[in-house]
Amino acid sequence: MAELRRVGDICHGCRLCFNLCPSFRELFRRIDEKEEAVENLSKGDFKSVVLLCYDCKLCFPKCPYTPPHNYQLDFPRLMIWARALWGRRGLRERLLEDPDRLGRLGTPVAPLANWINRLGVTRRLLEKVVGIHRRAVLPAFSPRTFAAWHRRRLRQEGARAGANGKVLLFYTCLVNYHEPEVGQAAVRVLEHNEVEVVCPAQRCCGMPYLDTGNLQAAVKRARYNVEALLPYVRAGYTIVSPGPSCSLMLRQEYPELLSSPEAREVASQTQDLCEYLMRLNAQGKLRRDWTPLQERILYHHPCHLQVQNIGRKSWDLLALISEREVGCVTQCSGHDGTWSMKREYHELSHQIGGKLYSRVRESSGSLVACDCSLAQKQITQGTGQKAVHPILLVARAYGLEGEERNGKAQAK
Repeated sequence: MAELRRVGDICHGCRLCFNLCPSFRELFRRIDEKEEAVENLSKGDFKSVVLLCYDCKLCFPKCPYTPPHNYQLDFPRLMIWARALWGRRGLRERLLEDPDRLGRLGTPVAPLANWINRLGVTRRLLEKVVGIHRRAVLPAFSPRTFAAWHRRRLRQEGARAGANGKVLLFYTCLVNYHEPEVGQAAVRVLEHNEVEVVCPAQRCCGMPYLDTGNLQAAVKRARYNVEALLPYVRAGYTIVSPGPSCSLMLRQEYPELLSSPEAREVASQTQDLCEYLMRLNAQGKLRRDWTPLQERILYHHPCHLQVQNIGRKSWDLLALISEREVGCVTQCSGHDGTWSMKREYHELSHQIGGKLYSRVRESSGSLVACDCSLAQKQITQGTGQKAVHPILLVARAYGLEGEERNGKAQAK
């Protein structure tokens, strides 16, 4: 409570983030109602603030008091620790925090699982019993995982050496169980640019556990992945991920969760997928034998990429392969992990995404690209326009769509 009061007092005096997310609006409202004295706030007041934080982390780069400032203010990390103390971990949280378990259950019976998830009676039951909003878009299961596709491809075609580098693809649980076409496109594009790609056994990065406040499980996942990835890092591989939340976890959260030199070593060699491709471009190694896309493109820059402070690498890459100017929008989609799926926050999440939706509607007829799978779904639900991962458009420009039939259909 002492740290919450300290940080709350600093934030109330600054108010730079007043329009950033519901947590700050709630914090300032409650302080103002109690004679502008943070010490008058109760545990219940702070819990309301904590539960409205969906961990977009955009306040961190905006805050003037983050380390190395002597205030040492880290609002997102404080919210994580508070959720660990006060988070409500009921059936819903236990269900949503382990996407690997859900994937293992859903993938073998994908057509049946997807059909059941679309039934109105199922969704009403999930809302009433579990607390998952009936209109929340749930990721569809793929009948074959990305990992299975990659193993089969290795058996049939063998490993490919890379003259321009070698990467370990941290393919993410969403790609593995729900969107294997994104991983397939990443492999094809990287190999087309003479980069060796390996995909060793890995687990969910642990971000969903941070969402529910299950720090113990997040640390366990971090430790497993660091041990699995470290030998490849020491063998000269760069870790590349198509998922912004996953690269953020490996880069910024693992060193904090584990406080080990091994975690810092893994973090130092982690990059976003499009960041890696743009580094190849800067080195003169990115092949330019693509056919430029003729459609207009609007790129949404996800929050978890913005806070990595690497610039707009996906936007830069799309600008290379497009014949026309590529637009960029930075407003938050409001989905942020599992927050938008929750009954009590779903409508609010779409209010947060309203500015983004307006920009998408203004660009009607454009291809919409976004690195974050869940933000894609939020955009599609909020506007009716399909959003896809940028790597699908890159693969299309290269003529490397291959088995990515879903991605091909979406990218048109």
